[in-house]
Formats: sequence, C-alpha cells, structure tokens
Amino acid sequence: MANILVVDDELGIRDLLSEILNDEGHNVELAENAAQARAARLRIRPDLVLLDIWMPDTDGVTLLKEWSTTGLLSMPVIMMSGHATIETAVEATKIGAHSFLEKPITLQKLLKAVETGLARNAPAAPRKSGVAGPVAAALASDLTVESAMTGGQNLPPVVELGPQARQLFELDKPLRDARDEFEKSYFEFHLAKEGGSMTRVAEKTGLERTHLYRKLKQLGVDLSRGKRAAA
Repeated sequence: MANILVVDDELGIRDLLSEILNDEGHNVELAENAAQARAARLRIRPDLVLLDIWMPDTDGVTLLKEWSTTGLLSMPVIMMSGHATIETAVEATKIGAHSFLEKPITLQKLLKAVETGLARNAPAAPRKSGVAGPVAAALASDLTVESAMTGGQNLPPVVELGPQARQLFELDKPLRDARDEFEKSYFEFHLAKEGGSMTRVAEKTGLERTHLYRKLKQLGVDLSRGKRAAA
C-alpha cells in the first residue's frame, strides 16, 4: 500500500486519521507542525500528504508553496481545514494541491480523496481497442473497488457468498440465541469479504467503529480471521 504523511497540529485528528489509514493497510507517518513535515517529507518520500491549513508555526498553504517552488511537490497533497475560506482553497489548488477536505472529515470523503489522490500517481493501464459491454461501462464511470473487480457488473447477492453466508441456522431455539448466531456469521462474512478492514466493515454495515468493535467482541468474532482469509 502507500506511504501517507499526515500533518496536523491537533492530536485527535492525527490519531483518528492514522487509525483509519492504518486499518486500510497504508503506512502512516505523523507530523504536528511544518518542521516535522519537512523532515518526514525528505525521510519517507510519501506517496500522498494530508496537510492541515491552520498550524501555529507555518501554515499549510505556505508549506505547500515552499514544496512547490523547491521542486518537492512530487506527490499529491490533500489540504484539510475547518475554517478555511473558498479563496484559501482556490489558492491552495492553484499552487498545486490535489484536493481539499473540510473538517469534520467524513469517513467516506476521506477514503475517496485518498483513493483518488493515490490513483493520480498510479501508472495508467494500457487501453485495448474493442472493449465493450459492462467493462467499458465500468471504465467510463467512477469506479468503486467492487465494480473494478467485477467489470462493472452488478452481481446477484448469491454469487461468491461463501459457506458462512449459506449456513443454515437452527430455528428451534430462543430468538436471542438464533439472532446472535446469525449476526456472528453476518459479521464474519463481511470481515472476510473486506480483508479484515474494520473501517470498510463499519461503512458497509452502517455501524460506528466503536459500536462495531464492541459488537464483535460480544459475539466472540475472531478479528484475525478476515485478514487470514484475504492473505
């Protein structure tokens, strides 16, 4: 996966972004000010930078401009701020910022921005003539991971569900016990499908990460199972 540098003077923001991006399989380096960001930029050569605009020593736009004028802006930079004006965002974009995220940052917008930013530096796949059908439709649309893997087809829910999803449940038992068995199989299926990524399982199932962790622990779900299955 990618090396990502997160630059933000707020400890809570750094910890949250680090947790999410690590869960996605990325290597994350943290910096709380411009001085640390400069050192990290030279040390790890990040594939992408998440850069806060308002910082106490040197603001993000000034650091972005510095990297641009010295030839160090070789990676996509996503600017972040909860107080920036439209003019500030436009200025950062003109300097060379890839995109802009407004705080509080939602999980969906963060993952989408990171995915798009990393795709900018990815080598383009050779295009073949005569591509038609669902694959061509997928190439022409805004691809998700699932559509890219399936050629843009909307697969029926019975395809590749695996033995857990086809499990038959014993119904002659108390409702609570039957519900717990179903929920355990349900979460084990999604963990395996998402390669053990708690972030994606939380997004897919509509649960907050804290609630999801608590639920999995309560059901006795093996959290390493999904990652082993994806390996």
